[in-house]
Amino acid sequence: MTGRIYLLNDNADLVGMEEKTYDSENLLQELLANHPDLLAGDQIEPESPRRWLLVKREMGIPSEEDGAGRWSVDHLFLDQDAIPTLIEVKRSSDTRIRREVVGQMLDYAANAVVYWPVEEMRTQFEKDCENRGVNSFEELTAFLAEACEPDEFWEKAKTNLQAGKIRMLFVADLIPSELRRIVEFLNNQLDPAEVLAVEVKQYSGQGMRTLVPRVIGQTAEAEKRKGGAKSAKRQWDEESFFGQLATDRDQDEVSIARTLLNWAQENNVPIWWGQGKTTGSFFAILDGDSEKHHLFGVWTSGGLEFQFQHLLWKQPFVNDEQRLEVLKRFEAIPGIAFPDDAVKRRPSMKLSVLKNVEAMSEFLKTCDWIVGKIKAG
Repeated sequence: MTGRIYLLNDNADLVGMEEKTYDSENLLQELLANHPDLLAGDQIEPESPRRWLLVKREMGIPSEEDGAGRWSVDHLFLDQDAIPTLIEVKRSSDTRIRREVVGQMLDYAANAVVYWPVEEMRTQFEKDCENRGVNSFEELTAFLAEACEPDEFWEKAKTNLQAGKIRMLFVADLIPSELRRIVEFLNNQLDPAEVLAVEVKQYSGQGMRTLVPRVIGQTAEAEKRKGGAKSAKRQWDEESFFGQLATDRDQDEVSIARTLLNWAQENNVPIWWGQGKTTGSFFAILDGDSEKHHLFGVWTSGGLEFQFQHLLWKQPFVNDEQRLEVLKRFEAIPGIAFPDDAVKRRPSMKLSVLKNVEAMSEFLKTCDWIVGKIKAG
């Protein structure tokens, strides 16, 4: 590989980053498990970026009713709409990535939709969380951000499986042209299933490493054929959001949400309004010099979401000390506490934690501090 990209460091020096292969397939698999944003959910569906819940690595797939796992897919994720997403990872140096991996994936998918009971999927998720030292209930509720209840989410997963509404993703450091053509063909033909490839290139230089994902397989024809389901989304705005919030929640939560929106507007922090079919949301997203900083999100279900996954891995919060300072400031507010791995996630809690005037004041002071740090560079 001879590709190169360039970074500008804090001293305005140009740093050349050379394209490198991954040392092993397992390394790429671990990166996906630890950092599912590499699956480029914002490219798969820009209007409603896909978020990922890891169910299990090496998820067994039976070939008969109540059978043991005959195969295992590299990763099984669910997105926020409970669409099962099967991941197969290969390095470009593996010749099987050209054709053999396609038959392998179709074998997995054909049997998964028939022989995967959602109860087993849920059990495997809980076991995997236990193995990782994570509370499965907290993991799922943080992921859902109160958009729906856990039982409702698993029921959606069951419905999607029964309808064959799944997503198949081929992931590699380089997607060869043979695989690209097959993926585009399958994605054009299959409905409601989706078939895509994600190329995650790796660049390194001067002790730094950069990962660049790119989604492959979305043709105009496929988008047109499958556009009906996407068009069912709802575009929320200030009037519809607060109308729904007032219907679903009490007046205290309406006032809290209004205070948060007013703060963003007074501080020139842009607001992005959500597109959920039934649950409204808005997100305060500050534009930096070269990237966006997600501060918080508010939901008509009464949830307050901290966007650490999209905030604490960018300048100026690029080391553990700076990330810890952000967590400390928020956790000094009564009622706010985060799980140990909060910096990698989007933890959420009830809007009512800011019901106390002092709590709201400290929350806004912390937001002011974060904005000041970002604007200072």
